[in-house]
Amino acid sequence: MPGPFEMGVILLVALLIFGSRLPSVMRNMGKSVTEFKKGVRSTEEDLKTTIDPPETPPIKRSDSAATDSEGNERYPEE
Repeated sequence: MPGPFEMGVILLVALLIFGSRLPSVMRNMGKSVTEFKKGVRSTEEDLKTTIDPPETPPIKRSDSAATDSEGNERYPEE
């Protein structure tokens, strides 16, 4: 990890190389980072909906399932 002196040298070299274009370069870098974060967020949302689908309401059990076609109880209580 570069220390404060090395960071200063890197900043000075960047200023010499890019000069007057430095603000536009930094602006473009900021836009790129923003687009990257949007893409990551979109991918995370897609994965969440794929892995954890929305809950479906519970299936209601009707009383007719406990009787046969003649109305007799299939499972009489003992």
